[in-house]
Amino acid sequence: MGLLNNLIPFSLLNFAQLIIESGLASIFNAATALWGVLLAALFLPDERLTLAKTLGIGLGFLGVATAIGLSHLTALDPRSLAQIAALLATLSYGFAGLWARKHLAGCSPLIASAGMLTCTTLLALPLAHVTEAPFTLSLSASTWAAIAYAAIVGTAAAYLLYYRVLAAAGSGNLLVVTLLIPPVAILLGTAFLNEALPPRAYAGFGLLTLGLIVLDGRLLTRLRHKKPT
Repeated sequence: MGLLNNLIPFSLLNFAQLIIESGLASIFNAATALWGVLLAALFLPDERLTLAKTLGIGLGFLGVATAIGLSHLTALDPRSLAQIAALLATLSYGFAGLWARKHLAGCSPLIASAGMLTCTTLLALPLAHVTEAPFTLSLSASTWAAIAYAAIVGTAAAYLLYYRVLAAAGSGNLLVVTLLIPPVAILLGTAFLNEALPPRAYAGFGLLTLGLIVLDGRLLTRLRHKKPT
């Protein structure tokens, strides 16, 4: 889990955001749910692709392709590679979910998250030594604040909240979270980083949102069974 759910996707997303907008990276991040359903259907015998799931996955990946842009799908320029890296990060998240379901069933959420973060640290330290050594602690106050926020709030507290929501509301409701991230990231990127996304990014997010709604199925079920007043 440390490798699949942290080290690989975090590294790919960090690389991607050196080149592409944070809002665009968050749109790709929403594709995690698509990979989760598709990989579960491929590797778990009790998870099969229904017509609704297939349609939702198709709409979602069409949205991802739209956000990337047809011209960037075949190009190998830095921006294209950054977008592909962000998409590969979501694939790694999908494999992490699959691995967790097969091997962590019954494990305490607190133990699972603590073990995952510990293993991530052990894996990252030698890589950090190769790429960043010699280490120095002479960092600015703003850098230390950013590191503390990322470690305590953005990682440790986030995983504790994640597992609490999972236990209280179920995995289906967690799909909604992936739809909340892009609007917030786009607003923050616009306000603080002066980012501006191309129109295709918004169109892609719309298709991706529609795909996740179809994939989740609850809204469509409610509309289908809603009685006229």
